[in-house]
Amino acid sequence: MSNGPLIVQSDRTVLLEVAHPDAETARHELAIFAELERAPEHIHTYRITRLGLWNARAAGHEADDMLATLDRWSKFPVPPSVSIDIRESVNRYGRLVIERDDEGLLVLRSTDAAVLAEVTKNKPIQPLLIGHPAPDAYVIDAWARGAIKQELLKIGWPAEDLAGYTPGTPHPIDLVENGWHLRPYQHTAVSTFTGGGSGVVVLPCGAGKTLVGAGAMAETKTTTLILVTNTVSARQWRDELLRRTTLTEEEIGEYSGQMKEIKPVTIATYQILTAKRKGQYAHLALLDALDWGLIVYDEVHLLPAPVFKLTADLQARRRLGLTATLVREDGREGDVFSLIGPKRFDAPWKEIESQGFISPAVCYEVRVDLPEGDRLEYAASADEDRYRLAATAPAKISVVRDLVARHRGERILVIGQYLDQIDTLAEALDAPKITGQTPVDEREQLYQAFREGSIELLVVSKVANFSIDLPEASVAIQVSGSFGSRQEEAQRLGRLLRPKESGHTASFYTLIARDTVDQDFAQNRQRFLAEQGYSYTILDADQLAAA
Repeated sequence: MSNGPLIVQSDRTVLLEVAHPDAETARHELAIFAELERAPEHIHTYRITRLGLWNARAAGHEADDMLATLDRWSKFPVPPSVSIDIRESVNRYGRLVIERDDEGLLVLRSTDAAVLAEVTKNKPIQPLLIGHPAPDAYVIDAWARGAIKQELLKIGWPAEDLAGYTPGTPHPIDLVENGWHLRPYQHTAVSTFTGGGSGVVVLPCGAGKTLVGAGAMAETKTTTLILVTNTVSARQWRDELLRRTTLTEEEIGEYSGQMKEIKPVTIATYQILTAKRKGQYAHLALLDALDWGLIVYDEVHLLPAPVFKLTADLQARRRLGLTATLVREDGREGDVFSLIGPKRFDAPWKEIESQGFISPAVCYEVRVDLPEGDRLEYAASADEDRYRLAATAPAKISVVRDLVARHRGERILVIGQYLDQIDTLAEALDAPKITGQTPVDEREQLYQAFREGSIELLVVSKVANFSIDLPEASVAIQVSGSFGSRQEEAQRLGRLLRPKESGHTASFYTLIARDTVDQDFAQNRQRFLAEQGYSYTILDADQLAAA
């Protein structure tokens, strides 16, 4: 026991005293296996969950390591019930394994007869089993490798998948490290992934997730299907692979709404994979178009629900998920764990910042008072209309103008959720805009002009949240967002974290209508960044204008 910053409670919550001198060190160690729930000013609340413990175990952390963290930083003794729960939960991972037997059949095996009896009596699991060749083994139907992992996780017995992967069609891929090298954490991420065969790598925005993907491709040297969020992202992946690897334009195909190329390395969008025609997935054949040896899921936290279902059939292929945050607002983190794989590597944002690989950033919450008329309209509105009214309040426009003037000479992104608000902002600021309706070629031209500095201000919708490389962006002004989305907040800050030639520290502003649901949602959005060690300075819009 020490006079540390943590208080561990018997309900598996952990309180972190933010002002304690050891708070940041304790936070980094705690975040390996616990999730931040609430982050007000002085005390942050974390919760230890089974899924968090299993992800940590799959990444190589033992129960002793986790308990040592709690003992080292806890102000009071860790409740014995919590210690026992952590040990027992962690020890559940790996008690069941999925592997191949001597005949190549897929089997579920355990040395714990009671556990095996329990899970094989489960009604959803029973139809997935087609044989019982040995007391410690059941044969799994060949198609059911993904489905059984999902069902086992639901009943609290995550299986470790050791059944191996198809090598796919070999294809030569090497990194071309002319004047650059994979950073140490990227090397570790690649080697940890390839050692496990499938799973998720979590790195901050701007920390080079694409290079981890390229490194995994160079290690596996096989035909690769890369799934991305949109066509702009697909083309950025293509350009990066051409720059960083031995791949040529003839070896990389784009499979999107605009093009339908299938090549040894094919980059496809989630939208095209989930497109339906006459009630059927129209492009499902892409998954078997070549004997893929590796499938890369970019921004895996955004994986559409239908792609989870499709991924259940891809369990024999190596799968790499890349993301800045495993947070999913739909609560399907368990499906990522089951079907893509467990978390293999996770680097804290502030740790990568301290090494100089991402830009430092400061976050501000700017609170805006609504005029009396707008407040009355808000008060009289139905609950489902209130967020939009608060988020799109006209009073925010003058605040955006003040912030743009304050940061004149820097590259600025003004970000909104609603198209009519984006139109209004673009007109008020006399700035170009990018939305989902902007043609891909025009988007790329505007992004390139922004990179080069001929445009210093862009008004963008949520299409700019993900996989857009704008290294010299140093200011983001978030005028409205997707309700309380933690993942979106992280991604929007991430647009600013590429290291900058200008040397500017990144400034991230969120505009909030005071005393509305806008303020409530903001608290939830900020949770993930608070977990990473970022704090928000609260500014009053009136003081900002007077400064």
